[in-house]
Amino acid sequence: VVSQNLVTDNVSVVEGEMAIISCRVKNNDDSVIQLLNPNRQTIYFRDMRPLKDARFQLVNFSDNELRVSLSNVSLSDEGRYVCQLYTDPPQEAYADITVLIPPGNPIIEDRDEVLSEGNETEMTCTAMSSKPAATIRWMKGDKELPGKPKVELTYDKMYTVTSRLTFTVSKEDDGVPVICIVDHPAVKDFQAQKYLEVQCKYSLSHQPQRVNWVKVDDDVPSHAVITGSDLYIENLNKSYNGTYRCLASNSVGESYDDYILYVYDAPTTTPKPTTATTTTTTITTIISYPEANQDSRAGEGAPRTVDHAVIGGVVAVVVFAMLCLLIVLGRYFARHKGTYFTHEAKGADDAADADTAIINAEGGHTNSDEKKEYYI
Repeated sequence: VVSQNLVTDNVSVVEGEMAIISCRVKNNDDSVIQLLNPNRQTIYFRDMRPLKDARFQLVNFSDNELRVSLSNVSLSDEGRYVCQLYTDPPQEAYADITVLIPPGNPIIEDRDEVLSEGNETEMTCTAMSSKPAATIRWMKGDKELPGKPKVELTYDKMYTVTSRLTFTVSKEDDGVPVICIVDHPAVKDFQAQKYLEVQCKYSLSHQPQRVNWVKVDDDVPSHAVITGSDLYIENLNKSYNGTYRCLASNSVGESYDDYILYVYDAPTTTPKPTTATTTTTTITTIISYPEANQDSRAGEGAPRTVDHAVIGGVVAVVVFAMLCLLIVLGRYFARHKGTYFTHEAKGADDAADADTAIINAEGGHTNSDEKKEYYI
C-alpha cells in the first residue's frame, strides 16, 4: 500500500495584495480535500465554497491539488490555515499566512546644520509603522557605519525603529552624502540621505587676526559674503565650481587650507514623496545664508506690478452703471409711447375763417376720419 502524503507551504504577503494557498496530495486515492481558515471554518470542500467570503476564489481543483486565492489581504487574515484530507485517520497540513506591512518613508535628521571640522555630530533615521520591524543601515559615502537601533512596539502592534549615528567630522566629509537605508521584506531600495557641510576651522596656537577667502585661479563670486570664518554664496550654479582657499593669519604667520566646491545637477526624476531629504545642491566648506535672511530679502529689488484687480473692478463698475442707465431710459420711453385722437372738423381746412369751419363741421363730425398722433 502506497501511503498518501498531504503537503502545503507557508505564505508571506504584503497587505492589500493576493495570497495563494495550495493543498497538495501525493498518491491520492480519491480522498476528499478541504481547506479551513484559522477559526476552522470550511473555506472550500473539494471545489465548493461554503464560506461567504468572495475574496476566496478557486484557482485549481484536481485529485492531487486544491489551490485557493485570497485577494486584498488584511492584517485580520493572518493566521494558520488547515489543509485536511479525509483518510483513515484524517491528515492535516498547516499553512501560516504572514501579512507584511511596509514602513513609512524614512525620516533622517541631523543635530547640527553646519558641521565643524574635528567635532562630533549625531544623526537619526526613523522608519515608522511596519510589520515586522525594519532594520536600518548607515552609509557615509561608500563606507558603512554602525548605528544604534531602538525598536518600539506601538499600540496597533506596529513597529517603529529609530537608529542613531555618531561620528567625528573631518574636512574630507564635506559634500559627502550620509545615507539611511531601510531594509524590510515588503520594500526595496528604501532610503533617505543628506549631504554634509563642513565649516572652515583654523588651528593656530594664537587666535587669528585675519581670516579671508579666495578662489584659486579665479575670483570669488561678486555676491559672495565673508562673515568671520564663513563664506556665504547664494543662488549656486556650476560656474561657481572650483577650489576655495581659507586663509588665516596672525602676528606669527599664516596658514591656509583648500576646499573644493561641487554644484550638482538637480535630479531628473522625482523620488517618492518624502522618501529622501537629499539637498539638490551641495557646497563644500561653504555655508549658505540662513533661511530667515533669505526671506527678509525676498522682496527687495523686485519690479512693481500693476494691480490688475483694481483696474478690473473700476471697469466693471462703469459697465454696470451704463447698463442701469440704459434700462431706466428704456422703461421711461416705453411708458410714454401711445396713440392719441383729435376731433378736427372735416372740411375745416377749406373754410375762410373759424366761424365758417365750425358751421361746416356741424353734423359732420361723426363721419370724420381719425387722425393719429404719436408722441415718442
